[in-house]
Amino acid sequence: MTLTLRIAALSVALALPFAAHAADEHFIVDGAAIAGYDAVAYHTAGKPTKGDAKYTATYQGAKWKFSSAENRDKFAAEPAKFAPAYGGWCAVGAAMGKKINIDPAFFAVVDGQLYLNSSKGAHENVFLTDVPGTITKGEQSWKTIFATEADKL
Repeated sequence: MTLTLRIAALSVALALPFAAHAADEHFIVDGAAIAGYDAVAYHTAGKPTKGDAKYTATYQGAKWKFSSAENRDKFAAEPAKFAPAYGGWCAVGAAMGKKINIDPAFFAVVDGQLYLNSSKGAHENVFLTDVPGTITKGEQSWKTIFATEADKL
């Protein structure tokens, strides 16, 4: 596929909030984004907090769970502020150009952005040793990962 067509496909995918691949764009476990953990709690409580099926919201075609109505409402008001980078997939994996499942226990909030990782080793030995470099590589690679997903449409 030519670069022009890839850019066009990516633009269409970004413009469609209900794109067919939206759920695959997010790390989903048991039907919920980020394995059912509360994305807001990472920011406010500073720790992983399991969400509750009573408090849910939909964002980018994925179901998100929260530990309270207050957190659900905060997310609904500003989802981009609280949603994790790379659709909740591992930040180190994204830096390597791959979608890797996460372990919700390994996270960092950097400049207001939530980053999740797959393991203690990935988090401590890669992400935390070079936070800016990992984020830069992740941002660059995620564009390719996302474009590859758009090619599958």
